[in-house]
Amino acid sequence: MMYRFGNGQKKGTKGFIITIRTMTKYDLYKLLKEELKNGSADLVTRNSGQVIRERIEKDITKEKDGEVIALDFSKIGIIDYSCADEIVAKLISRLIGEEYGDRYIVLSGLNENQKENIEVALERKDLAVMAEMKDGKKILIGSLTNYLQETLNFVSKKGKITANDLSAALKLPANTSGTRLLNLYKKRLVKRIDEIRDGGRVWVYAPCL
Repeated sequence: MMYRFGNGQKKGTKGFIITIRTMTKYDLYKLLKEELKNGSADLVTRNSGQVIRERIEKDITKEKDGEVIALDFSKIGIIDYSCADEIVAKLISRLIGEEYGDRYIVLSGLNENQKENIEVALERKDLAVMAEMKDGKKILIGSLTNYLQETLNFVSKKGKITANDLSAALKLPANTSGTRLLNLYKKRLVKRIDEIRDGGRVWVYAPCL
């Protein structure tokens, strides 16, 4: 069963899912119980990871364009490297390969041990994802160049920016600012929104988390 709060219910998957504004949470503990039925709260072995990833992929295709999907680890015990690679790294790799359309993936409810294995899996494939720890701290996990980290921090701080905003704040040429923001969007680390400003259309970039 899937539950959506705020805008009513949405039929489709069996995982427990909560939507807050434009973010939908996938409760990995619920998915684990439904798909593997082994009584464990741990995500271990590549075969188990494949089962969970395929379920997530099935559900993602039913989400609307622009949706942010939060993979919720708050009730999960441990996640080993093979499962982190099979679930998180493969999902992010396919996400930036545009296999899931205009959607975004973030992580939530992580503890330090979970973060460590996920980070290793992402760094080995030069990938990155935004995450919220159990204490509410929002961080980047994985591999990202210093200049893109600087740009991402600026977007996170300001909330919504354009390439012109970035140019003015960081004293960058317009084409450099545009390229930085586009690269973050291609990595699905920021959202891109088409807005009308001062009578013209402009790309506005906003945090995913």
